[in-house]
Amino acid sequence: MDRKTVLICLVAFLLIAGGVSLAQPEQEGRVVTIGEIKALPGQTVSGFLEVEGGTYPDAQIPISIINGSQPGPVLALNAGVHAYEYPPIEALIRVRAQLDPQKLKGTVLLVHIANLQAFQKRIIYYNPYDWLNLNRVFPGDPEGSISQRIAHTITQEIITRCDYLIDLHCGDGNEALIPYSYWSKGGNPEVDAASKKLVEAFGIYPIIESQRPQDAKATVYVDNTAIQMGKPAFTTESGQLGILDEESVQRLLRGIDNVLKYLHMIEGEVKDFGRPAYIKKYEVIRSNHDGIFYPLIKRGYYVHKGQPIGYVTDYFGNKLETIFAPFTGQILYIIATPPANKGEPVVEVGEY
Repeated sequence: MDRKTVLICLVAFLLIAGGVSLAQPEQEGRVVTIGEIKALPGQTVSGFLEVEGGTYPDAQIPISIINGSQPGPVLALNAGVHAYEYPPIEALIRVRAQLDPQKLKGTVLLVHIANLQAFQKRIIYYNPYDWLNLNRVFPGDPEGSISQRIAHTITQEIITRCDYLIDLHCGDGNEALIPYSYWSKGGNPEVDAASKKLVEAFGIYPIIESQRPQDAKATVYVDNTAIQMGKPAFTTESGQLGILDEESVQRLLRGIDNVLKYLHMIEGEVKDFGRPAYIKKYEVIRSNHDGIFYPLIKRGYYVHKGQPIGYVTDYFGNKLETIFAPFTGQILYIIATPPANKGEPVVEVGEY
């Protein structure tokens, strides 16, 4: 053995003895960093993503990084955009606890509660500081109001980093809703096809076929922001009326588990949930008045075109309008609490 070889072996021995891995540069190449949060391969790390700038108060977004021990895709799971929707939030807490990074290929990014300020105030739809619906302002604005800055932060720190995205929702505190998903089409046939396979693997049916805006500067929705960046994505709904129920949580966990298997991020056989039912046509009907809404039908029921669905009165009981079914179809959700606000939804009807 020549002198040069002896020196190389001696250096290697000293590095290993001192606790330095010769594979460290490769390991560093797979460190996942989101804001100030860093996760090495095989680690699960949680923390707060800071939302700064603008003229409104700063905000924080609780997130987790589950960085698999082996390389693979990056899947983003987003919850709490509408912060009164609790089953998705609980589902991601359990994903963090149950998903073993040592057995994971790739990375799972968890946005636990996108709209934390609304969660703390128990507010449906809106952020309490600018009264905007977070899922209507994507991709956001770094100099805008708090909702626009939250959207910008999620876009830049989460959506740009992922390969696939699932936006998890359920019926808000006022919505009686059946479980369903949105297959959101953004105009790119390849991405749309990949999104369709992804939502079918998730297995919450029926699936609403939805056409999303194709303007990258006004993507509006979380899933569409990913889609316009060329990343397959979809939105799913499981749960209702601000209730944290086990059935809705388990339905989401089942879907997440199957998508992870479908993407070969964890071991296991992909389940076949059967042929999905697609809703080709749907309509959200909004109230024309402030007042009190009285539903005449329940979620999941079928209605005929022109059938009364509910009516709105003023605060003294005087009828202001009757809501009629725009076409024959199924009630996907209906408002099941009294307040009616002008311009807000009261019912969604879908046609298969």
